[in-house]
Amino acid sequence: MLETYGWSETLQNAFLPYAASGLVPGRVIVQQRGLYRLITPFGELNAGLAGRFAYTAGDMEHPVAGDWVAAAARPDEGAATIHHLLPRATCFRRKAAGTGETAQVIAANVDVALLVASLNADFNPRRLERYLAVTRESGATPVIVLTKADACDDPSGPIAAAGSVALGAEVIAMSSLTGQGLDAVRRLILPGRTAVLLGSSGVGKSTLLNALAGQALMATQAIREDDARGRHTTTHRELVLLPGGGLVLDTPGMRELGLWDTGAGLSATFADVEELASRCRFRDCSHGGEPGCAIEAALRDGSLPEDRWLSYGKLQREQAYLDRRDDPVAQGEERRKWVRLNKDYRSRKREKGRGWADE
Repeated sequence: MLETYGWSETLQNAFLPYAASGLVPGRVIVQQRGLYRLITPFGELNAGLAGRFAYTAGDMEHPVAGDWVAAAARPDEGAATIHHLLPRATCFRRKAAGTGETAQVIAANVDVALLVASLNADFNPRRLERYLAVTRESGATPVIVLTKADACDDPSGPIAAAGSVALGAEVIAMSSLTGQGLDAVRRLILPGRTAVLLGSSGVGKSTLLNALAGQALMATQAIREDDARGRHTTTHRELVLLPGGGLVLDTPGMRELGLWDTGAGLSATFADVEELASRCRFRDCSHGGEPGCAIEAALRDGSLPEDRWLSYGKLQREQAYLDRRDDPVAQGEERRKWVRLNKDYRSRKREKGRGWADE
């Protein structure tokens, strides 16, 4: 049974130290607040955390949907107690929602991340860049899934916009209503492999899961007509076994996806921007008026869209803030740097309005 849910030789080796204690392996298939449901050699069991584990585990060491754990099973009661977390192959982290500066793990042990965006008025390439960065940092393979193609008069524009930020990630336009693109998504979720659905509320994650499963597993709601944005439908994280043997982790829609230690993911997502920056004449070029600046040249000739450059800067500042959160001197230096760059940017905008000056 566990092999169906992705159990492997690597996990077996990681579990060996706990087997002598009479514990059994299990995978978290439902996570809702402090309650869990595990798939184990005894079937599905409701579970909670052992007191010592709950006390000693750090914020990012508590189990989430997709995690593998070592648990004391009580099959006669339909219950188990989680004592240990097995090493994660991949891990999705974000800055916890709200004003706090703590991390939150939202999914673990995922092979493919389906970054779901709707082909409606709320489509936003900048949001996709954020999801791509977090996914690449996690170690999973990102795939952009554009839903509700049947409701879009001309999807070619959004598809091209998604492709322009994908940098090698596959882009699939699909419709759960007509079935367009559904087979392409199914081919990504092979037996024993786990995919996660990530995206804002109302983009069609639960509807897509229902279409993949061939039955209504998750409740769905229509989007708001006034602004094309969605309402929360899924309120917990659940790992679903598909008829074909693949696994899909459904997650609640996220109103915000704050970065957390996403430096490598940002570099991979904006590799085109960083490659341009490497061509600048000066290694420490601030891209604010220095001669031989490749970034400014690309902005002038249109090969680097301004909104992509601004998005890169915004995400870099967000990550840099986290890196400097315990260093007030570095915070001040970074703040002055971006004040200067923003002044240079406004100056370029005014110049562009008059026509770029001859070099």
